[in-house]
Amino acid sequence: EMAQRRIKNLVCVAAAAVLLAVPGRGHADDAASPGALMEEVVVTGSRIEERRTRVPANITVITEEDIRASNAKNVVELLRREEGVVVRDLLGIGRTAQVDLRGFGETGSSNTLLLVDGRRVNPIDLSGINWNQVPIDQVARIEVLRGTGTVLYGDNAVGGVINIITKAPEEKFSVNTSFTAGSFGRHKEQVSVSGGRPGLAASANFSYDSTDGYRENNHYRAKDAAGRLRYDPTELLSLHVDFAHHSDTFGLPGALNETDYITKRRSAPNPFDNVESEDSYIRTGFESAAGDYGTLLGELSYRRMNTKSDFPDPFFPFLVENDIETFGFTPRFVFDRPFADRGNTFIIGTDLYRSDQTLDSFLGIFSPALAPSGRDTIERTSVGFYATNETEIVENVLFSVGARTERVKDDLEKKDVPTGTIELKDTVKSRENAFSAGISYLYGEDSTLFARANRSFRYPLTDELTQFDLTTFTTVINSELKPQTGRHYDIGVRHSFDRRFQGRLTLFRAEIKNEIFFDPIQFSNLNHPETLRHGIETGFSARVLDNVTLIGNYTYQRAKFEAEPFNGNYVPAVPRHKAAVGLRVGDIFPGLSFSADYTVVGASHLISDQANQLAKLDRYSLVDAKLSYRKGPMEAFVGVNNLLDKKYAQYGVAGAAGTTRNFYPAP
Repeated sequence: EMAQRRIKNLVCVAAAAVLLAVPGRGHADDAASPGALMEEVVVTGSRIEERRTRVPANITVITEEDIRASNAKNVVELLRREEGVVVRDLLGIGRTAQVDLRGFGETGSSNTLLLVDGRRVNPIDLSGINWNQVPIDQVARIEVLRGTGTVLYGDNAVGGVINIITKAPEEKFSVNTSFTAGSFGRHKEQVSVSGGRPGLAASANFSYDSTDGYRENNHYRAKDAAGRLRYDPTELLSLHVDFAHHSDTFGLPGALNETDYITKRRSAPNPFDNVESEDSYIRTGFESAAGDYGTLLGELSYRRMNTKSDFPDPFFPFLVENDIETFGFTPRFVFDRPFADRGNTFIIGTDLYRSDQTLDSFLGIFSPALAPSGRDTIERTSVGFYATNETEIVENVLFSVGARTERVKDDLEKKDVPTGTIELKDTVKSRENAFSAGISYLYGEDSTLFARANRSFRYPLTDELTQFDLTTFTTVINSELKPQTGRHYDIGVRHSFDRRFQGRLTLFRAEIKNEIFFDPIQFSNLNHPETLRHGIETGFSARVLDNVTLIGNYTYQRAKFEAEPFNGNYVPAVPRHKAAVGLRVGDIFPGLSFSADYTVVGASHLISDQANQLAKLDRYSLVDAKLSYRKGPMEAFVGVNNLLDKKYAQYGVAGAAGTTRNFYPAP
């Protein structure tokens, strides 16, 4: 009841702020002003291109200009300064980072959907997202949709959706190459080629990235190759093919206890643990205009991920090989025609996915020689149907509704390889529905007031569906685990004051039922009956001079358990406060640019400390800066991250007994 009253108060404050901020319609006099902030087109909010002001959600775009201005080495370093986004980079290399939208803590990666050019990349198990599968130099922009996107995208899109959009091939021939060197033995080489003729364009990209890392056994080596082809045989038909291959190796130094974290923060308790992985995909798609009947779009994709995790303990060596193949087919139909003399867009589509996973385990005793010990096979089939409709009910007022139904079937088998015994064989089926309703009032050329309500769901990952029974010492189906569901409410405003200054404010509330989490006491994945999240996201962009821009944001969020066994406690790994401020200065003199960013992340409870009994992970702040010079086709830069040399950790976890604290120190 107290939380509800606080939300109501926040809504009243936001409504008052909106009323005070809303000026007369239009900014025609400023439309041609130098440095005017232009309205952006996004695809994540509706799965088609649409003006951002029409989307009833807090959606922001990291542009190619933003990427060039930053000193980020990878995508997660770009995301960590965004409002509502919390990044926990265990190894400081981006590869195994957890990216959390709207405060889900340890399960943030399972509740945040990652897309690459609209293609799902979340794995079906707990292996996590490889955030380095797209090199940062191949990113054209990143769209961040805060709040659930379950109706459009289905599973995992509970806290939000992040869509990495890569650079499209251009018809004009061009070659780009770069070399970067930095701290801890880092170097990166990259080359890309693009070209074509009218109606046909292709590109190819290659890169190698290497670092020894901040800590011992913290190395990272990655190779990337990708290509794209676009062919437009007629004005009514467009075809495309894209493919990529990513391979990497990296060390797993492990967590440090509290003493070593202070005195030996660069050490590695696991000096030999390491991972090798490969990730490849190919996708083909089309877009066909059918005259007055609308537009038909679709993609057919295949992806294979293979990961070998090696733990060469001198007494009990252990090796796990995880292989996942995924087939996807995602056709949709768009009917964008007026209805009753009002603008109307209707979208209907289906998402069909089939994943085959094989998990092989190898064990040894007092020897590095390993013998096969177990094989898990999982087949997951997902079928989802969705429909959305957006209509202009009166001038400049848009009303959108949508619904989705999705069915998931998991066929699981566990086999003891030495004996040939099948230890587990079962099928788990689930079906869930999602709904959405939103309204947008476009009261100015680049200004919107919006509100929306949604229902979300998340299915258990394949690892969460099984558990080890400590009484029988066998693997059993986690039969009590239910799909997670939620109700979400957002109200917000995006306001353009004079085309040089834009601000945004969003209030949100999420009521989650049967939230899936790992209970370290029972050593099992369980459903917590009820959790509640609410907060404020706000940000601004101000062009104070033609060559000087200030950007900033602030997030306040509270995530609490609302029922036993942890009633009243805070969800671990969710900081209550987070803020960032950035400065961009162009043409200090011709070709010379400067950027600086300050980010602060508040304290949070350690992962697995649902009891809230241990000291929190400390608040930390970072300053990053970059100076670059461009002349003609050449550019040179120097940058420093963590300029003030703060000693901090983004990831802290409670020990198995719940009485100790362990940390992954950041560079």
